[in-house]
Amino acid sequence: MRWSAFVAAAPLVACGTDPERSRAQTQARAHAAARTAGVSPRAVRPVNLELVTLTETSAVITWYTGVPGTDDGLKRMVPAPSDGQVAYGTDPARLTRVAHSGPDTAYHHVELTDLEPGRTYYYRATSGGRAATATPFTITAGNAVGTEPVRVATGQDGPFAFTTPQPPPGRFLFSIALCNDLHLGEKVAGLSGAIRTIKGISQVPGGPPYPEVMAEGLVAEAHARGATYLFAAGDVASEASPVDLARARALLDGFGGYQRDYFVTRGNHDRAHAGAAYAACRPGQWQGHDCFRDTFFGDAGPAYFSRDLNGLHVVGLDTYDKAGDGGDAGGLSAAQRAWLAADLRAHRDQPTIVFGHHPLVVTDSPFPSGPGSALDAGQAAALLASYADTPGVFLHHAGHTHRNRRTVSRAAPAVVLQEVAATKEYPGGFSLLRVHTGGYALNFYKSRSDACREWSERSRQEIVGLWPQFALGSRVADRNSVVRRDLSGLRPA
Repeated sequence: MRWSAFVAAAPLVACGTDPERSRAQTQARAHAAARTAGVSPRAVRPVNLELVTLTETSAVITWYTGVPGTDDGLKRMVPAPSDGQVAYGTDPARLTRVAHSGPDTAYHHVELTDLEPGRTYYYRATSGGRAATATPFTITAGNAVGTEPVRVATGQDGPFAFTTPQPPPGRFLFSIALCNDLHLGEKVAGLSGAIRTIKGISQVPGGPPYPEVMAEGLVAEAHARGATYLFAAGDVASEASPVDLARARALLDGFGGYQRDYFVTRGNHDRAHAGAAYAACRPGQWQGHDCFRDTFFGDAGPAYFSRDLNGLHVVGLDTYDKAGDGGDAGGLSAAQRAWLAADLRAHRDQPTIVFGHHPLVVTDSPFPSGPGSALDAGQAAALLASYADTPGVFLHHAGHTHRNRRTVSRAAPAVVLQEVAATKEYPGGFSLLRVHTGGYALNFYKSRSDACREWSERSRQEIVGLWPQFALGSRVADRNSVVRRDLSGLRPA
């Protein structure tokens, strides 16, 4: 995305394949930084508290511990490993249950797993005997730590509160990991091509390429959370080079079989490119050479498709089916629009999910956004009108904005438009769609490997540290929701 002069004057401050080695390296770096700063593991400040995931029976809470008064060069405290625990209960004065974050770390991740649906819980997270403070929302209205007002009791250090939802009605059938914006090959995160004063964030010296770390974490976490399928909605590679696309394909193959277990669509970064690095790929329909199509579609036809999975109709859109430099609005070719209209008519009443890179609408952004943030406005309006005339469509998954945002348009009120945050940077993860016979739940999960948590916390400093207020989702409902819907015609995986 291109950011406006809103942040032009502000300076900006970016996981390996062996989990044990990665964990040891992460802890060694943090311990070394803390020793250099002359601090004990208990003399820390816990900050950036977030209620990331909220299901009917569980909650995921994360925070960071650093050395007060230090600066690691990214305008944040030097990381400091410490203990971590969450005390919680149904009475703010009696937080009698306790869950721990495991061995000392600066990157705390606690999952509460014994919750009851429809109950209000109160919690306080602590490290080194100090209460963790919430990620602040200063440029937009929001709440990072709960579903209830932040000042439940004593103030910014809690206790904070959330109410668990009721589960989707009916029998569980299968689940789908919805992800996007892997950007394999990217070296610097958070750059703005139009504003030279915006500095990006790179991996720590000697660290593994962060897009690979986060892609590996995505696959591992999706497996661990029980995903049956995975949909990657575009910007799989940073600039669609053959080597980066091949690496993306290899990492995603770790989830399962392509076009059987996982499916991929094109983003603007995956467009056909010109130049010697792309010359071995087939000529693109609109420009340059199309290495993305070679890698993921070959001779199988265009880079858009539909499939039936256990009775669910799935439509994958190519939202950069056009000529351009990637910085303009997304668009569908005339041929794709005609195909899509016919496909939706043919499956009018069948439960249907559509996914593609560009969102149809972008609302309530704390940063200025232009036409390049979404699909062409005229095409988006026509697509919403077709959804209104297609009762089976219930969800449209998009990426591109790198944020979690749930929108319902009056033009198609029965369809949830869900933007999902980028895999490759803070908050770094995916949304898990759990399908039941009577509806579905949609929950965002951060990838929780040590290396992923380290990079996610480092990259939160994008856009002068304001990035979380955009990317996390200003409401818990932007990243966690339950919808009642008759899906009884679907089959279990």
